[in-house]
Amino acid sequence: MVQKGIPPGNILAVTFTNKAAKEMQSRVRELLPKPKSRQDSGEKIEKGSDRPTICTFHSLCVRILRMHIEKLGYKKNFVIFDESDQLGAVRKILSAISGKGPNSDPAAVLSLLSQFRNGGSRAAAFQDPNVRALAEHVSIRYESALRACNAVDFDDLILLTLRLFREHEDALEACRARYRYVMVDEYQDTNAAQFELVNRLTQVSRNLCVVGDDDQSIYGWRGAEIANLLDLEKHFPEVKVVKLEQNYRSTNIILRAANKVIANNTRRRGKQLWSSKGDGAKIQLQCFTNDEEEARVVVENLEYDRIARRIPWTQQAILFRTNLQARPIETALRKAKVRYRLIGGQSFFDRREIRDFFAYMRVFINPHDDVSLLRIANTPARGLSDVTMERILGASQERNCSVFAVMRHTDVQSGFQARTGEAIRTFLRFIEETRQPLESNETLKLGSWAEAWLEATGYVAELTRQEKNAEAAENRIRNLREIISNLDAELEDARGGTPLDRLTEYLEKVTLDNDRGEEDEKTDGVTLITLHAAKGLEFPHVQIVGLEDGLLPHSRSKVEGTMDEERRLFYVGITRAQETLRLSHCAARKKYGQLLPCHPSPFLKELPPDCVEDADAASSKPVASESGGDWFAAMRAALD
Repeated sequence: MVQKGIPPGNILAVTFTNKAAKEMQSRVRELLPKPKSRQDSGEKIEKGSDRPTICTFHSLCVRILRMHIEKLGYKKNFVIFDESDQLGAVRKILSAISGKGPNSDPAAVLSLLSQFRNGGSRAAAFQDPNVRALAEHVSIRYESALRACNAVDFDDLILLTLRLFREHEDALEACRARYRYVMVDEYQDTNAAQFELVNRLTQVSRNLCVVGDDDQSIYGWRGAEIANLLDLEKHFPEVKVVKLEQNYRSTNIILRAANKVIANNTRRRGKQLWSSKGDGAKIQLQCFTNDEEEARVVVENLEYDRIARRIPWTQQAILFRTNLQARPIETALRKAKVRYRLIGGQSFFDRREIRDFFAYMRVFINPHDDVSLLRIANTPARGLSDVTMERILGASQERNCSVFAVMRHTDVQSGFQARTGEAIRTFLRFIEETRQPLESNETLKLGSWAEAWLEATGYVAELTRQEKNAEAAENRIRNLREIISNLDAELEDARGGTPLDRLTEYLEKVTLDNDRGEEDEKTDGVTLITLHAAKGLEFPHVQIVGLEDGLLPHSRSKVEGTMDEERRLFYVGITRAQETLRLSHCAARKKYGQLLPCHPSPFLKELPPDCVEDADAASSKPVASESGGDWFAAMRAALD
């Protein structure tokens, strides 16, 4: 496109994860020469306008809202609430209305609230007048709480952008003029709001290119609409469809099995994957007595492959439908002293010390961010007890202003004992003095700045005191040091000018990063991962466990009518394998401490017989002399 004369700044590429966006950005940097400096011209040019915009949906909406959100009554320096901040806001609302009963769990209410705000108000759950009344009441108070902090959440990013486009034609036209050529990755995963966003941007230019695979649409439960890809011709009759059927990952045996299974879904775009890698080994199928035997034998197979076939742990992956299935496998791996990494464990950015650190930085950027300020007000202890902060919070609600604003009122300060009043004033001075260099010192080194205020708070000493285990305390401190030492490097390419702008952009990236906390891919260990999380990944050797009716397809799918999506999930699992694939199921599985009988997944019957062999029968076949020689050579090498 650039070679044909299209200005790079008019090109927009949108994907779902920061990992994918970063990978595309690095490829584009290699393909496109650096733009010539235009500082000498008197023209004011937005930084990055002569480069393509490559980002996630949420990042795109942040960019648009930073430019136009004032039209909706917000300030440009809005903060983005992540899930922890949202839960904090919901907890405050629930405590204020003293909600009891099943819906007073903050996480459940937040999930309900997200569904309600995203247009799901007609769903069955909201037919119950009590549930609907709760959703409406919490929604009003929640949106008010966010507005009071000049904050938005992840749902808001897209919903507010759409509202901006609907209500302010000039903002939409400005975005259309900027983003004249739009490309969307993983289009089968778009939901209704994302579809509308793309449609509004491209209605006039008609310059849209989407990449997607309807056979990999496995996120219906979180709003993805496969119809966005299947019905593309309805919205763009002039569309040209290009089938990408050559597969560069798997062998033809694996692909033939995947093609045969997915052909049982009727509403799809027909395609036949093929590979130039040859047929490869047959898929092995094994039945076990119970899930503990399954876990033990799966680990034995891994170790056999490592010792006899020289296949390292890093090339092995175990896939399963639900996280609960990981427990017996983890137990067997630990017993065999096999290293592993469980994808989806606690994120680095969800650790308490990291959340505290970011809460401090959010307060320095925007002292009116109530959730962050309440988190750090007495962390570490500085004489601002829970009772004190509850009184201050109550005063802020009465006066309809932020907690920070009400703390500055002298009449509020005088309402406390002298010692508490002084603690409030000391805390206010600390915030104002710490944030002052962010606004005035253009050359400020943020790493040194963060180190200084962290030391001044006594937070590190508090961490050491709180942890009974010295090693655990040291790990927490190391986490903080690591993030501080990388702060300036992370901000090197920031678009903003002042340190405040750079820090705001950095926190945006952290909040928007859907891939945060991913395990190091170079870790020497077997990968344990759910089928959903495995989408987009590949491994030389794959084992899919628990292929039983009720697990895959999941028992809910028969009630909800999502059997096609479960089949797509199996298809995704099969096509993660590059060289070998093992499948297994159990005759019984432990549930609530009791062994319950299981039946094989009906999807196993859809596999072509010529692509599958019984693993036990295969292992009892005589070995060819050449293969035997290779095996003994590998054993000798292992012993050496």
